[in-house]
Amino acid sequence: MSVNKQSININTATNNTTPAANWIALFSLCLAAFITPMSMSAVNLALPSIALDLKADAVRLSWLASIPLWGSVIFMLPIARAADIWGRKRLHLIGLTLFSLTSIIVVAVDHVNQLLILRIFQGIASSFIFATSLAMVTTLAGTKHRGMFLGIVSTCVYLGLTLGPVVGGWLTHWFGWRSVFWVPVLAILAAILLIAYFVEESEKGLNSKQLNWYQRLDLTGSGLFALATSCIFFGLAGVAQWQYAVLLLTGCGLSWIFLHQQRIAKQPLVRIDLLVQNRTFIRSIAASLCMYSASFPILFIMSVYLQYIQQMTPEQAGQVILLQALFMALVAPFAGRLSDKYEPRIIATIGTLIFASGALILATIDALSSLAQVQIGLIVLGIGFGLFSSPNNNAAMGAINPKKLGVAAALLNLGRTGGNMFSTAIVVVLFNHFLGYNTISAEQFPDLFLVIRISISLCAGYAICGAYFSWTRGEVR
Repeated sequence: MSVNKQSININTATNNTTPAANWIALFSLCLAAFITPMSMSAVNLALPSIALDLKADAVRLSWLASIPLWGSVIFMLPIARAADIWGRKRLHLIGLTLFSLTSIIVVAVDHVNQLLILRIFQGIASSFIFATSLAMVTTLAGTKHRGMFLGIVSTCVYLGLTLGPVVGGWLTHWFGWRSVFWVPVLAILAAILLIAYFVEESEKGLNSKQLNWYQRLDLTGSGLFALATSCIFFGLAGVAQWQYAVLLLTGCGLSWIFLHQQRIAKQPLVRIDLLVQNRTFIRSIAASLCMYSASFPILFIMSVYLQYIQQMTPEQAGQVILLQALFMALVAPFAGRLSDKYEPRIIATIGTLIFASGALILATIDALSSLAQVQIGLIVLGIGFGLFSSPNNNAAMGAINPKKLGVAAALLNLGRTGGNMFSTAIVVVLFNHFLGYNTISAEQFPDLFLVIRISISLCAGYAICGAYFSWTRGEVR
């Protein structure tokens, strides 16, 4: 009897809590999932003030926005593997604590290089958070409410990314740029307390006690992964120059070596053979990569269009762009709940096609286009992405062994981050080719329109590719 009781306690830990406790636990995870990306993206609106105060040049200023992405990517898989070994809740709390500390230290920063270092550590902290959050939510929800819970947390992440620039602009205007860093710490500390009390620790994968901790963590694979992703990241940042193109190719070669090492390692970060055989999961990642490639440039492109062509202020442009986030937030939980009852690939694929339609609406805008056309396009984008994100995550996480949810969540986040990196690099190449390093003026508006149309048309193409991977993932139920 004791053995059976112990088994029940391990395998159905979340069922021992009350529904109210589950919702409080979900709220605490969602609070962290909202505040962290919001804090990261809010810095974008504070960059001019940072440049003025710290006398930062354009190059360092651009890295302030992008360098946390590198810190997050290189640690994503190793942290996910460590979380599966030592406990997801533990590493999630470590990430939130590190993020809070770096945000508070910003108060004492007096040089842009110091801020750059802190931004790298914020990226590393975010890898702890994002590598564990989806896995924790999946465990908390069980199979009955998985889609709905994932829909809610996905909405929080997306809202955080979208609301960040608006909040950053407001905080910078009223309290100075440093407030963009330290104000969110109050909410993060609340999340830490709630998670520590209401979220249960995951079962730890200590099934290889004969191996040392560094063998279980696969430091060789972790190093190869960090080196490969670093070369790809910095290569993409300057892909228009041949030196960076060589660096990008080197990263691709190192990626191949990493995949080979993972096949022969005793305790790899990722079981490549099993991953390739898992059609549902691998195509869900591919669909995620395509859709985040499609969605990430929209915020920047539409911000440029509204401020330069429509002559809006940053606050006015932000309010228009928020339409996409608002409708995504309304649709995503509903779509997640639908995917608990019906086939996720149907709902997600419909979402990708609706998103592509919204992108095509925006791809036709010009100087004479009405604001209504822009608003309709953004609303359609929000509905499409809301229909896609939750069912796609539901299908992916439902296809994975519960003991490997940490790595699965990290791979999904890598798909998101990889899509962001790829599409951003393409937009940068287009701006450099058609506009160069000149200040945007009325004489360059024809070239700017060309860049906008190409960029948004590419987003529509990415979404159609996402539809293919979403539909061909196969039946989940």
